[in-house]
Amino acid sequence: MPKYYCDYCDTFLTHDSPSVRKTHNGGRKHKENVRMYYQSWMEQQAQKLVDATARAFTAQQRLGPRPAVGMPAPGAGFPYPLMPPTLPAGLPRAPLGMPGMPPMPSSIPYPPMPTGLQFPGGVAPPMPQGIPYPTEPQ
Repeated sequence: MPKYYCDYCDTFLTHDSPSVRKTHNGGRKHKENVRMYYQSWMEQQAQKLVDATARAFTAQQRLGPRPAVGMPAPGAGFPYPLMPPTLPAGLPRAPLGMPGMPPMPSSIPYPPMPTGLQFPGGVAPPMPQGIPYPTEPQ
């Protein structure tokens, strides 16, 4: 009958029976060895993450400063994909909204929500067109 080898303790048990393994696995030295194994494994993983972050940072430093967020790269001959195309000055803009419906005037604020309705966490929903929404009743 083959002997049982414990990888954490780096030892062979004298007998390969469930009761001997259970007794060994419940022992103080085995538990300490398991704790040390996983602690060193976590330290290795953290070090790998730190090394990868440092490599990415140094690679970015060699490339130069990043352009501002939302701005197209210098020399790009096309508009940024999320920005609407610009029209020459003096031309009217197309109305926003559903076809066949009159556009909602942007100078009229949206009606406030009833006081009984609250969103989870007390966070106000985002309002269209950047209109501020009062978070507390005055």
